[in-house]
Amino acid sequence: MIYLDYQATTPLAREAREAMLRWLGGPDSDTFGNPHSPHRMGRMAAAAVETARERVAALLPQDGKVIFTSGATEALNMVLQGTPGDVITFATEHAAVLDCARVVEAQGRRFTVLPVVPDGRADLGALQAAITPQTGLIAVMAINNEIGVRNPLAPVVELARQVGARVLVDAVQAYGRVPVEVAADYIAISAHKMHGPKGIGALWIGPDASPPAPLLWGGGQEASLRSGTLSPALCAGFGAAAQVAEERMVDDMFHVKHLWNIAREAFAAWELNGSAEHRWHGNLNVRHDGLDIARLMSDCRTVMFSAGSACASGSGRPSHVLRAIGLSDAEAKSSIRLGFGRYTTAQDVETAAAAILSAAKEQGL
Repeated sequence: MIYLDYQATTPLAREAREAMLRWLGGPDSDTFGNPHSPHRMGRMAAAAVETARERVAALLPQDGKVIFTSGATEALNMVLQGTPGDVITFATEHAAVLDCARVVEAQGRRFTVLPVVPDGRADLGALQAAITPQTGLIAVMAINNEIGVRNPLAPVVELARQVGARVLVDAVQAYGRVPVEVAADYIAISAHKMHGPKGIGALWIGPDASPPAPLLWGGGQEASLRSGTLSPALCAGFGAAAQVAEERMVDDMFHVKHLWNIAREAFAAWELNGSAEHRWHGNLNVRHDGLDIARLMSDCRTVMFSAGSACASGSGRPSHVLRAIGLSDAEAKSSIRLGFGRYTTAQDVETAAAAILSAAKEQGL
């Protein structure tokens, strides 16, 4: 099988797996301790957690604080639900942001969803018009998970500062792939999108930002923001994946751009969804009028690709991201997303493209 769904999840790095195995622990080991226990085994586990925290933080702006969470969804929810003031976000954001509207509004705060420009980037003009002194938080993703478009983060931060609003960046698709240097207040990340394990993510809190109100109450772990016993194994895997990403980032970026060029040339006759210039090259979202996606995926069972966001796969609904950039239902439903990365080979892309194009040709396209 050929895996081209890197936006949904990524293969676990060998280094991350090795780091995790040590801390899974067994009855004959000394590595199964609770990292919140005061005895020697607990201190050993706690040291592993803190080493991982430092490695994760190394890929984020300096002087902030990293809080481990179950994933980026929890991190995003923590800030959106626990930060005062009205919320502004954009129509192409992940459901983990957009679906918080009901909770935010139930708290008596406004939740405003702004449009994007046709190439998929945040509409800065709409943002400037929408900001008020009551705006407390602006939520924006660094790289879109469906179309790979990179948002203009620095201007968003600048506009937010004019009214004293905070900025929450969903950096799930950016962290470990490109430098994350934006002067935001909160950054949400997830390990399994950058060759770490599933089930763990983090919230970075800037040095000048107030901690959000906790979602979980209990033992007060994670600076009293996120109660619950941490998994040293998951933390260690996350930290190892971050360390490898830091070491390989430049090489990975060149590799992914090479794969993009191969894939884009293969699908040159298909329409590109989203900006060709402002993007992460590990994501290719293209469409062909009249394409039957369900039949295509059935005919290409050895190629793992997506018909849209993995979070909405199988729903039958057109992608809200593709609708937000102006595509019709028919155009959205005739789009595919190919995602590739560190462990994808040029041969993988060439073989997959040939299979997809051959199957599309069988549909008379």
